[in-house]
This record gives sequence, C-alpha cells and structure tokens, in this order.
Amino acid sequence: MNLAVDHLTLAHGGRDVVRDVSFEIAAGEMVAILGPNGSGKSTLLRGMARLHPPRSGRVLLDGRDIRTMNSRHVARIMAILPQAPASGLDLTVRELAFRGRYPHQGLLQRVTRRDIDAVEWALEATDALALAERPLSHLSGGERQRAWIAMALAQEPRILLLDEPTTFLDVAHQVEVMHLLRRLNARGITIVAVLHDLALAGRFTTRIIAIRDGRVAFDGPPAAVLDPQALERVFGVPMLVLPDPDTGLPIPIPRPDPALCPAATPAPAPAPRGAG
Repeated sequence: MNLAVDHLTLAHGGRDVVRDVSFEIAAGEMVAILGPNGSGKSTLLRGMARLHPPRSGRVLLDGRDIRTMNSRHVARIMAILPQAPASGLDLTVRELAFRGRYPHQGLLQRVTRRDIDAVEWALEATDALALAERPLSHLSGGERQRAWIAMALAQEPRILLLDEPTTFLDVAHQVEVMHLLRRLNARGITIVAVLHDLALAGRFTTRIIAIRDGRVAFDGPPAAVLDPQALERVFGVPMLVLPDPDTGLPIPIPRPDPALCPAATPAPAPAPRGAG
C-alpha cells in the first residue's frame, strides 16, 4: 500500500512549518526523514499519520485522502510511534502490546484468538517475549523501545511511522533498534522513521528525505544523496562522507575546524625485536 504526501502544508503556532511538500512512499520501502531541529520533520510525520490537520494539501493511502477514511481503518493500515512515549509505565509489556489491538476490537472489546496471536507475534518479532510480564518501569531504554514497537506491531500495520526511535539510547541499543526495523522491513512492513543520526540513516535505510525550513531539500537513496555539499546546505556545517569498509554505504560525519581539535597523539613506536 502506497503512502503519498500531496502538496502538504502544516502550521504550528500560527506559522507554516511544512510548506507544500510532495513525495510518494512505495510499499516495502524503508525511509529516513532527516533535518536540523525545527525543520518540520516531526510535524510532517504527524501530518502523515493524520494527527496534525493540514492547512492545505493531502495525505493519500493508495490514492484515498486519509481524512475521508474511517479512523479504525487507517489504524489497521498505519501505526505511529511518537518520540519517547512516557505514559503506561505501570503496564507490563504484554498489557502494552494488547493496547495495539484497539483498532481491531469490537464495541465490547473482548479479546479474541486473533488478538492473542497478534500480540504473541509482535512480542516475538521484537524479541520481547522474555520481557512480557515485566512492567515498563523496570526496563532499560532499549527494552522499553522494543516494547513500544511491539504495541505498534500488534496493530498489524502495513506502514510503521516512528519519530526518533533511537533518541536517548546508547550505541548498542541504537543498533539493536535499527536491526529490528530492518527485520520488520524484510517482512514487508513499510518503515518511515525520523532520525537524527546520519550514520544510522546512511547504513540502514534505502531512501532519505531531507527537510530544511519545511521543504524537501533532497530525496533519494543514501549513496546518491549523502554528499558533503548537500548535507552542508541542510545542516549548515561542513561534512565528511566516508565509505563503510564492509558495505561501501555512506557514513556522514561533521567536519569540525581542525584548529579547534586537539592534535593527534602519535602512536608509540614498536619495541625493537628481542627487547625486554
């Protein structure tokens, strides 16, 4: 199922923060949305999820304006994980995952066999079965993020939107979450994630949409669009782009003023043979 943004303009605080943005995301893509703070990334993601009403333009699911679609029907197709959810800490991981079944339940909200199977699949897919009976308040940041992704997966969405899913996580947990998203994408789930880490975006996603001042600055595969000049125009800082030694994928890093960096310490000379 395709997701399209058609001349979308979104306002916040009385001003336009997303301005006449258009693009289409095909089924099965894994897309990163990048940009500096205040560029409109999170607002754009909320607009794509129908959580932020547009000033103009449309968001389309397979050609249908999502504003004309039933809310439960949209939630069965598309799930969104907002930035660092802080609620629900008294719930166990399994209880949280069951909340993802809301779009599929009837008026009486009785748990069905399909609900149970969907929750078990979501916990298994996120490697959270061993955490199922633990409260969120007792989990590490990476474990808690997996629990929230399990809740989103329990909706059985075809499209998963995530707002900065690796923020506040240490390096190991960042990689863990990105590996999880790659596995979900391999199962056919379309992934769209707002990311801050350029290196993670370059290594794990198949397409990057960069936002600057509410507009699309560039859009394409990482190897094609992550060049120093384009990144400097978006982020306002000189950049280096190095090839990953294993995959050749681009690894962007800031290029600081060499005069403000400490001098490299020479490596010690090897001891002569037979010394000691």
